[in-house]
Amino acid sequence: MSLYETLRDELLADRPVALATIVEVADEGTDGAERPELTLGAKLLVRPDLSPLGSLGDEALDRVVARDALGALTAGHTSTRHYGRHGEARQREVAVFVEAFAPPPSMVIFGAVDFTAALARVAKLLGYRVTVCDARPVFATRARFPMADEVVVDWPDRHLAKVGQNLSRRDAVCVLTHDPKFDVPALMAALATEAGYVGAMGSRRTHAERVERLREAGATKEDLARVMSPIGLDIGARTPEETAISVAAEIIAQRTGRGAPSLRDAEGPIHPRERSARVQARTGTD
Repeated sequence: MSLYETLRDELLADRPVALATIVEVADEGTDGAERPELTLGAKLLVRPDLSPLGSLGDEALDRVVARDALGALTAGHTSTRHYGRHGEARQREVAVFVEAFAPPPSMVIFGAVDFTAALARVAKLLGYRVTVCDARPVFATRARFPMADEVVVDWPDRHLAKVGQNLSRRDAVCVLTHDPKFDVPALMAALATEAGYVGAMGSRRTHAERVERLREAGATKEDLARVMSPIGLDIGARTPEETAISVAAEIIAQRTGRGAPSLRDAEGPIHPRERSARVQARTGTD
């Protein structure tokens, strides 16, 4: 089967696939160094969890472009990228057009709070299609979340009952409601989906109490292991913007399988310095 036939089949099956094509090659240098033969129009077909098909003419270049093409699929972005002849970064000897045939990943954020706006902005930067959902119409408004693709006034479990079947490993559900009457239905509905990331905001004490409610609602040990809470990486984030970056970084780390210090796996207060400062202020110490 040819590369184009494989591409056709992947598109017909509505599976994510990226096609990388060399569109520009700089003239040979004059330093006498040996360089790989690269050909305009050479192609590499990249699919998640499968070996690439075709070649751009250099093994190292293939490896780097395949990595970047998978990133393009995750973000749903098509772009032209530049490399050295062996895939070196910050060089412009080779231009490769990477066509990503995939819808953008989805992030569903429950809770129309200040942290939601910051997370929605960061998620848009990463290429997510963002939905903000809250059952309180006074808070879930387009004026408060103009960066979101969709603002929904509904209960979390009812919303996920409508769209949850469309969520996949590329997608994320973030529960920022910080209220048991919203958190538990939202998480139970999220755990019934195939979403690759499920996170929930709250202190360790809040989450410990939430875990008991989730168990009472029928969550299994495997379900609870999927919930990243306290949400985000342990990077000392304090502001909504810093917290949004820590959440986005945790999503990236989980997707790429990189070891990163999640708050869930740490111990002690989430904001130790902040608490220490408050104690000092009360006691007059420094």
